[in-house]
Amino acid sequence: MIRATQVKGQHRWSETPADTVVLDFDDRHRRRMAMTGTRGLEFLLDLENAVALRGGDALVLEDGRLVEVVAAPEPLIEIRCNDPLHLVRVGWHLGNRHLPTQIMAKGLRIRRDHVIEAMVKGLGARVIEIEAPFDPEGGAYAGGHAHAEADPHAHAAHDHASHDHGHRGDHVHDEHCDHDHHHGHSHAHDHK
Repeated sequence: MIRATQVKGQHRWSETPADTVVLDFDDRHRRRMAMTGTRGLEFLLDLENAVALRGGDALVLEDGRLVEVVAAPEPLIEIRCNDPLHLVRVGWHLGNRHLPTQIMAKGLRIRRDHVIEAMVKGLGARVIEIEAPFDPEGGAYAGGHAHAEADPHAHAAHDHASHDHGHRGDHVHDEHCDHDHHHGHSHAHDHK
């Protein structure tokens, strides 16, 4: 089976693709996976490291042909707020819960979750259920998640007294959060 071993980012290619793969958010963050394009091209995604693919990227096959990546529509909620400050406040609460979040011009998009939806409504935001491609922010650290290090709590300065990180009983971890938090104390993440 032919392999795709490289990725060309959005807007960095202009050739006509040999095929297209339509992938949801989870399937767009893989290192190795058998895939079949919409026109039947079978290939093996075989990257050196897992890469967060975005809609519009191209997978480069061993023979030089390209396969376009299209982000599949998913059940999401779009969060709308009264003003930019309100939007930032709601965004802070989502980030504090390590939720993958897509930032739009007039709102935020997250995967549907009734607990988070209730929290957002409690903060005074409007929630609109939609079906759309999900393309959340990649994060400031490697791997698209703020805690992608091999040992997420082996930070150079992990000061447990500097500030309350807001972790309480309502703290939510989704399937992308690969670490535990101990909820009996406040702690800080001092990334330098």
